[in-house]
Amino acid sequence: MTDRLGPIPFEQLSEPQRVVAQAVIDGPRGALYGPFVPLLRSPELMAAAQAMGEYLRYRSAIGTRLSELAILVTARQWSQQVEWAIHAPLALHNGVAGSTIEAIAARRRPAEMPADETLVHDFCLELQQRRMVSDHTYAAAVAMFGERGVVDLMGINGYYTFLSMLMNGAQTPAPASSAAPLPE
Repeated sequence: MTDRLGPIPFEQLSEPQRVVAQAVIDGPRGALYGPFVPLLRSPELMAAAQAMGEYLRYRSAIGTRLSELAILVTARQWSQQVEWAIHAPLALHNGVAGSTIEAIAARRRPAEMPADETLVHDFCLELQQRRMVSDHTYAAAVAMFGERGVVDLMGINGYYTFLSMLMNGAQTPAPASSAAPLPE
């Protein structure tokens, strides 16, 4: 598989590309990697995407552990190796059980999860697979996370779907990771 939109040497970046690349490097990510490599071709889109992603990844109303779980469910649905390589270790580090991560990778329902993780898992699967969320699951999510949390959870699904589509189309290669690649 060929990386269709690979890295651009910094000295070859246009001024708008340089500005947005530096903003990512100077932010909490600390480097330009993953989806930001193909996104460099559209600096204005990259700036908007990185701002949204920074909020959803680092400050969402559902917290880091549950955000990382939602990212993994989305990455699995899109077979997105880059996001899996980045976020599986982060999910583990933030308290998601290894057995949960392994089950998601294998497209199995995790056997045991805390109630909040079960709800996030089910909400994300409904949204990703059925393209909607049942009244029962929605009401449970609002009761547990509030409306802001539900909106952020839907936003995480949408944002990481966007990134998955972008990197799957660009054939962005996965970085080295302690996580095993997603099986086919």
